[in-house]
Amino acid sequence: MATKKFGIVLDAKKCLNCKACTVACKFENTIHPGEDDYRIWVTELELKGTYPNISQEYQPSQCQHCENTPCASVCPTKATYKSPEGVVLIDYDKCILCKACMTACPYDARYENVHLHAIDKCTFCYQRQPEGREPACVETCPTRVRVFGDLNDPESEASKLLARNHTYQLKPERNTRPRLHYIK
Repeated sequence: MATKKFGIVLDAKKCLNCKACTVACKFENTIHPGEDDYRIWVTELELKGTYPNISQEYQPSQCQHCENTPCASVCPTKATYKSPEGVVLIDYDKCILCKACMTACPYDARYENVHLHAIDKCTFCYQRQPEGREPACVETCPTRVRVFGDLNDPESEASKLLARNHTYQLKPERNTRPRLHYIK
């Protein structure tokens, strides 16, 4: 059997911008209330249409857990590394706050966590994996925008969504090969 390859398939058309994902992420990962730091976020895209027929679209995003990781390749202490499933993680004890990874990330997905004294980012809630739980953002979304799974398992819901839909990845010109796939 192939090694697990974790990823997320997103259907942004389902996003209501309710903030359930960002709040769940903050609670799960002990990001202090009142701070503007986020591991995940939702961007409001341009309004479409003319009044009174206006619609708003959103683009949920986070660390893209790239296969080709520019953040890891520039880290002088090897604090950024990949799990066996390809999840990009940070060893906070090795991080020296040089911020090279922040500069190298084309998705602006990293921030300085003053409480950890290290750079931080989305980890797909890797700490939940031993229990077989999904990331908090996936688990809490009322409209199931994000679907998490093993992209190497053809029976996973994420793989089935990839097979049934046309998808795109953010900034393909950067050749990072993200593990987040957006349904067109």
